[in-house]
Parts: sequence; C-alpha cells; structure tokens
Amino acid sequence: MITVWGGQTSRSIRVAWVLEEMGLPYRVRQVDMLAADQDPEFLAINPADYIPAMQDGDIVMVESIAIMEYLMARYGPTPLAPPPHDPGFPAYQQFLHLGEAGLATLMMPVVVSRFLAPEAERENWGAAWCLKSFQKRLALVSRRLDRSPYLAGEDFTAADISVTYALNLGQRNCGIILGDAEQAYLARTTGRDAYERAMQRSHEGTGR
Repeated sequence: MITVWGGQTSRSIRVAWVLEEMGLPYRVRQVDMLAADQDPEFLAINPADYIPAMQDGDIVMVESIAIMEYLMARYGPTPLAPPPHDPGFPAYQQFLHLGEAGLATLMMPVVVSRFLAPEAERENWGAAWCLKSFQKRLALVSRRLDRSPYLAGEDFTAADISVTYALNLGQRNCGIILGDAEQAYLARTTGRDAYERAMQRSHEGTGR
C-alpha cells in the first residue's frame, strides 16, 4: 500500500491526484505542519519535516514532482505522461516543472510572510518581488492556454496537475487574480472526478 503524508491543501494533493487518475491504491496520513511536536512516524520518513512524503514498500521519497514522476514511470504507462516522441512532450516537461519551480515555490515567501510573520514584516520586499515574479511567469501559462485547452495540448497530463496546484495556491493564499482563460482552465482540471476523490481522501485521511 502506498502511503502519502500530507493534507488537502498541501502539495500532497498532486500525489493523491496522480494516484486517483491512475487508479492505484493508497492511503493518506495527515500531517499538521504547525504542530509543536511533530508525528515521530512522519519524521522517521522525512526528517527534514516537510510535505509531501511518500512511502511505497521500502521506497521513501519527498518532493511532489519527483514523486509524481516516480509513480508514472513505475506504474505506467499512463496518459498523464506523454512519451518523448509525442509533439506535446516538450511543453509537458516544461509545465510539469514550472508548476513547482517557477510558480508554487515563489508563493512560499508570500504565504509565510502573510500568515506567520510579525505584522510589521508581512509586506516585505522579498514577498513583493515573489508576487511580481509569479505574475510574469503566469504569462507562460496564459500564452499556452491561448493555443490549447491543456498545457501539453489537447489532453490532460500531469503538467496540469502541477500547475493547477500552483494557481490554486496563488488564488487562495496570495491574492493572485486570474483571467477568464485561467479560471476556465481551472474549472476543467478541478472538475475531474479524480481531483474530487483526491481532495476528499486527503481531507479525510482515508485509503482504499
């Protein structure tokens, strides 16, 4: 049984979503990142104390994009990952990683500043720079959506899972305003049954 450590609003939703799309059995173990004393079972899995983490038998991994790639490679093939000869493969690779490295990572200084920093430090220079950079890189997503309904082309892929999380994070916690095309895109991606199941299981901490 694959175990995913995380929660509904964390990057672990990417992992649960991939598992649901692929029909793989898994369970979710909730992790409270604000707890004063962290779950020792979780720290044994990831002593760096961040989520998501995944355990698949003797294999332990962290980093949501790496876990997604592992699952698709080990338990695929899957339409979530186009083969290298597919015309959409370069875009798939770019946006799979842009969703984290170019978008979601930029939101972390904003989130910790707005929700955890002392009042006087919440609107700091670094957080403001990250917001501006997010908006610039969002232009890459917008331009791609002008050409196709999904980021790798006509079909939904793991790149959409990656970027959907980042856009939701920006909207929910950082005040990012998305245009009509981006909102319609999120309606397409989050309207999938697998997304709904992943959200429910991540909230309940259940498995199947």
